[in-house]
Amino acid sequence: MTSLEVKQRDGPARISVFRHDDESFLLPAALDTERIFPDLVQRPFSNVPLFAPEEFVSSWFSPGAGQPVALHPAREQQSASPGDCVMVGGLVSALKNPRDYVAWLASLKGQVPPDTAWYAPAAALPSNLHLLCYAGFELFDFCAVDLETARHRFCLPEGEFQEELMASGVCGCEGCREGDLFSHNRTALERELCLVRSFISGQQLRELVESRSRMQAGQVSILRFLDRQYDYLEERTAVARNVRLGAMTGEVMGRPEVRRFADRVLQRFVPPVGDVAVLLPCSAKKPYSLSQSHRKFQSAIAGRAVELIVTSPLGLVPRELERIYPAAHYDIPVTGYWDREELAFTAEILAAFLSRHPYRRVLAHLEGGALEAARMASEKAGVELEIGCRERPASAGSLRDLDGALAGERAVRHDLVRATLSWQFGVSVDTRGMAVRWKFPGMSVSRGREPLFSLDPGTGLLRPTFGGWTYIPGVYRVFIDDFPVQGDILAPGVLSADARIRENDEVLVEGPQVLATGRAAMPGREMEASSRGVAVRVRKVKRKQIQ
Repeated sequence: MTSLEVKQRDGPARISVFRHDDESFLLPAALDTERIFPDLVQRPFSNVPLFAPEEFVSSWFSPGAGQPVALHPAREQQSASPGDCVMVGGLVSALKNPRDYVAWLASLKGQVPPDTAWYAPAAALPSNLHLLCYAGFELFDFCAVDLETARHRFCLPEGEFQEELMASGVCGCEGCREGDLFSHNRTALERELCLVRSFISGQQLRELVESRSRMQAGQVSILRFLDRQYDYLEERTAVARNVRLGAMTGEVMGRPEVRRFADRVLQRFVPPVGDVAVLLPCSAKKPYSLSQSHRKFQSAIAGRAVELIVTSPLGLVPRELERIYPAAHYDIPVTGYWDREELAFTAEILAAFLSRHPYRRVLAHLEGGALEAARMASEKAGVELEIGCRERPASAGSLRDLDGALAGERAVRHDLVRATLSWQFGVSVDTRGMAVRWKFPGMSVSRGREPLFSLDPGTGLLRPTFGGWTYIPGVYRVFIDDFPVQGDILAPGVLSADARIRENDEVLVEGPQVLATGRAAMPGREMEASSRGVAVRVRKVKRKQIQ
């Protein structure tokens, strides 16, 4: 009897408890799997190469009986059930073919229940463990490091080296002190597992993956191909987190959080009504409004224009969305240099926004790379830019020019509540009659005496009350079975859930007996398909009156 209960998520990577017979294991972990799967060594035809053609697979591949259940991308129907451990053989050779490896993985992940443990046999090394976990594997063995020991290779997170390096003092583990290569290589894998678990827990595994992968071109290729599987990554990535997003490499522009933010700015965001827009540079301090430069910009603009911040890697951040993850959380080296990829990415987003929202005037209060990206966007969108920044944007002369350029323009009604709700839920809400009260570091929204929304200062998202949900009809709902809610909602109790729900989304739970507000702990599709785990972390419960 096996089961898997996910405790924490960070994209496809997870910390979970896997139960097999009478034993429990905290994953990700490396185990001597012959101990928990003793029949595996005698199972024939389960290790058919992943690149084998369908005819060969149908004739020879056998998933076998018991645990783990072997999978193959050429097999039409996978036989895994909730709680199973599934195994993908032949990964060592597949990792050398990044494009197909990523395509196979995404396909297999979509064919089995979400609450299955993923075993990567004979694949894990300290140098690739981060990427295997990020891709969604969580159970490993010591076969790969033991093979490196037989080859007299010394394993480190940076790669595999000649055994002689062990005597250099680069590692001080017990195995190195005793000259025991076998012990060192296993210890190195276990240490990397501890580090990966720590980064998953801190929701920063992507940062570790980007830094570790720079050592090997093949790993960078896998990461880039993974990013192209946007639907696979985006569904498994939390909508918002209260942690730093490190933007240190070019791969950051492929991150699902970055692409989702830009997509929602273009497809969901409802900007304030106005016919003049000012393009502004970003700032190192977040949210931008807290920086000295942006306080000066806002003073000069005096509410007479729609404010759009041009920035890498997000492309474009409207002023109303500057507190939303990752706009208030990204950390990027500030050098003033923009490479061609940054320019093209930013220009494409800005051009699409200006085409979707035509303004009578567009003022570019920019310099350097941001200005070049704005010029590229204006040419692409057929929009004329007014460039009035003769000095640095925050200089007294530039601010006077900005003030003068907006002389005679009427004030724009900035509506943070409407803008945030549009980005968050994809709805346009009539906020007339709502009162907004700021109380650092949060905000509350009410109508009369009825509270409607509060701002989560950590993520920038709005938390609806039961009254607030009446303004958000039909979306981000979770429907549960007929039972009283006395705590968090578990996945087995969910009947259906909005497929748009992502981890950390605000949701409304509806059942025959109760309504509940809370935050999603897993994507909507996983709520429907999982047999274990918390689906919604409940904040408030309202019992229905039975007629």
